[in-house]
Amino acid sequence: MPAKEVNPDLQKERNTATFNPHEFSVFWAGGEDRYKEKKALEKMFLEDPALQDDLPISYLSHKELYEHSLRKACIIGEKIRKLRADGEDGVDTYNALLGGSLGAAILKEGNPLALHYVMFVPTIMGQGTMEQQVEWLSKAWDCEIIGTYAQTELGHGTFLRGLETRADYDPKTQEFVINTPTLSAYKWWPGGLGHTANHAVVVAQLYTKGEFRGLAPFIVQLRDSDTHKPMPGIDIGDIGTKLGMKAVNNGYLGLKNVRVPLNNMLMKNQQVLPDGTYVAPKNSVLTYGTMMFVRCALIRDTAQSLAKSSTIATRYSAVRRQSPIDPNQPEPQIMDHTTQQLKLFPQIAKAIVFKTTGDGIWNMYNVISGEIEQGNLDRLPEMHALSCCLKAVCSADAAAGVETCRLSCGGHGFMDCSNFPTIYGMTTAVCTYEGENTVMLLQTARYLVKVYGQALNGEKLVPTVAYINEALSQQKFVNFDGSLESIVKAFQFVAANKTRIAYEQIELRRKQGHGTEVAANLCGTFLTAAADLHARAFLAQSAYTELLAVSREVSPALGDVLKVVLELYLVDACLNRIGDFLRFIDLTDQDVTKLEVRLESCLKRLRPNAVALVDSFDLHDRVLDSALGAYDGNVYEHIFESTKKNPLNKEPVNGSFHKYLKPFMKAHL
Repeated sequence: MPAKEVNPDLQKERNTATFNPHEFSVFWAGGEDRYKEKKALEKMFLEDPALQDDLPISYLSHKELYEHSLRKACIIGEKIRKLRADGEDGVDTYNALLGGSLGAAILKEGNPLALHYVMFVPTIMGQGTMEQQVEWLSKAWDCEIIGTYAQTELGHGTFLRGLETRADYDPKTQEFVINTPTLSAYKWWPGGLGHTANHAVVVAQLYTKGEFRGLAPFIVQLRDSDTHKPMPGIDIGDIGTKLGMKAVNNGYLGLKNVRVPLNNMLMKNQQVLPDGTYVAPKNSVLTYGTMMFVRCALIRDTAQSLAKSSTIATRYSAVRRQSPIDPNQPEPQIMDHTTQQLKLFPQIAKAIVFKTTGDGIWNMYNVISGEIEQGNLDRLPEMHALSCCLKAVCSADAAAGVETCRLSCGGHGFMDCSNFPTIYGMTTAVCTYEGENTVMLLQTARYLVKVYGQALNGEKLVPTVAYINEALSQQKFVNFDGSLESIVKAFQFVAANKTRIAYEQIELRRKQGHGTEVAANLCGTFLTAAADLHARAFLAQSAYTELLAVSREVSPALGDVLKVVLELYLVDACLNRIGDFLRFIDLTDQDVTKLEVRLESCLKRLRPNAVALVDSFDLHDRVLDSALGAYDGNVYEHIFESTKKNPLNKEPVNGSFHKYLKPFMKAHL
């Protein structure tokens, strides 16, 4: 951390903390070994002068930002090559550089090579045969080819069956002929597609022997390997500026009679034989494996967004003094205001809960992936449903949390130098990519309604929805005593009843003569509400299980703080859905008042350790990149330093004065 003198208010907060932040930092990193690896990576990447910005990137044009970011992305890629050669390129390294805080420190607006690593390579690994992996993976890992993943179209996104890109098999030449027959069929949004990638996995509707077979992925060469000029039949470019992720080089792609060899269709799950015979996959959901993989990873990314924003806002709130609480006393730190604590502390708690839940989901995904490899698909629907709703809820809550932290910093939070605009842009994008959130909730709800019907028939459900069996046998929730366990059980009871209502509403529409899909559309609000509560019930259970377990493994001092974090998360989550709780559980006015008083108590108890907690996230100043959130707390000095980097301030009189303003002012004379 910087050697500058630390702001005395911030130092006081650190001095009065009741636990050792380093202990939490090690837990947050995943253990001592991973903590050391994290520090080594930071030294390797953040201390490299070639990866630092002389000018804040907000002053660069779109073209300049892309070129600047691609230069740094290639340096990162070269370092990854070295790590691979030394056998040190583990999953954590890629997570840190491509989706984690380290990558965001180097490339604030995203990495134009990211999709090559996080989508192109995993798709080949997950959907390619062993022979195809041998052919393509070494080239991809060594970056002899640069790829992206082209699925979303100008006219269609999450609704995959609506995709218009078409691949027709020609048995005479044993090739697929790929076309985007309309403007709306153009591929739109893939990262790196604009000017970076020379290959792509293109998802298209497959036709063989004149029959529609469903979606299939094809490896398509987009640009010449030497000149980088578009290949014949390829219309390609960058889609332009965006709210966030401005350096990712999102592109568009049109294809006109582009021919690719038979073996360029990834055929691990489905096959086309040389004569055009189609061999269907055992389970159509298998083709969605790459998206499920990314959604699981995104849950942990949302925790990082909340960790960064809550660190910036909490440090700022320890330094900023304003609005006397006692008129006879000096202006207090704004973090002493209870309303400020209510903005900040739940975001800290959510960051911790989303991280522990994300780690659990990642482990669950790896276990189920192993089962799928062995041909056991039993838990695939459960994993798909859970990854969909958690991606939706965590990203929505994270985006809202980042905005809350920005608002907590007043006008200074609106400045680019706070880094909130960039963090928000990167976070809110997660609400849309890899499945728009409402559609994700609807996919989960489809699963919930199905398993509810199974539960009515007496079937025992898988662990993540077993609470539905319990609710059916319980009928009425009893003994809500306000304990953390009862809050978790109440969440599950409420979630089960939300699913019950969705199920009953769909059945009612069916009896009225509507088909299944029409009935689902008419009941859309019931379905999304059920999925939302399913995710929140899972988060509550995960928080309760994981944080209590961790609190028993760490020192008593840290364990006590984590218990307060857990209590704050659960009580706040309950109060945020109090209408649903009142609907299904016999809570009294006194019960609700007790919860509100407990929330205030949690804020008060967490207050002495708030700065130590965000320090424990161990976010390098380069990662935060914020004048408001630097480790030394010299907020006003850093804000003023940022103004000196403004190109407008490099000259005392801007040329526009003589060209426009002076003539305008003198015009009436």
